Order: sequence, then C-alpha cells, then structure tokens
Amino acid sequence: MAVELEIALREWEDGYRRLQEAGGDSSQRILLDRHVELVTAELRRRIGSTFTLGELARAYDDADRWAREVVGEQAPTPGWPRTLALVQAAAFHLYARGAVDYQP
Repeated sequence: MAVELEIALREWEDGYRRLQEAGGDSSQRILLDRHVELVTAELRRRIGSTFTLGELARAYDDADRWAREVVGEQAPTPGWPRTLALVQAAAFHLYARGAVDYQP
C-alpha cells in the first residue's frame, strides 16, 4: 500500500498545484473551486472526518465514477468533464491534510 499511497499523494499534490496555476481566469477559477467543494463534501460524506491516508486512497480508487456523478448532477458547466481529474486530485490533496496520519 505504501507505493500506491505515495503515487496517489504525488498525483493529488500535482492536481492542487495545477488548480493554483488556473487562477488567471477568475470565472474559471470560481467554477473549479465550486467543483472542488462538491467533491470535498462528497468525500466527507463517504469517509467522514476521522480517516487515514490509506482510507482516503481507497476512496480515490472509485472516485472517477462518483465525482463525475456529483459534479454532473450538482454543478455541470460547459467543459466540466475536461477539468474533473484536476478537481478530483485537488480535493483529495486538500482533504488529505485532515487525515489522522497526515505529516506535512
């Protein structure tokens, strides 16, 4: 699990970095932030507020499906599927900071 977790952490960090770089177009950034909020809320619902990084990584395995459903149902915007991977990774990166075993 350690290797898979390390890969996931890097992927999440990269997604968050790319989200930060997307700040040039404020209307696009507002939409991306809204989608991150939706994915984060769904994470909270699925795994709760007390979790480990391993549990978060397991939730990530199935996240493509449910993140698509959540964003598609609650905030579909033109072109949103193109940014879903970035949104998903950024949400997981931010949520990981609340893991009981998170170490900066």
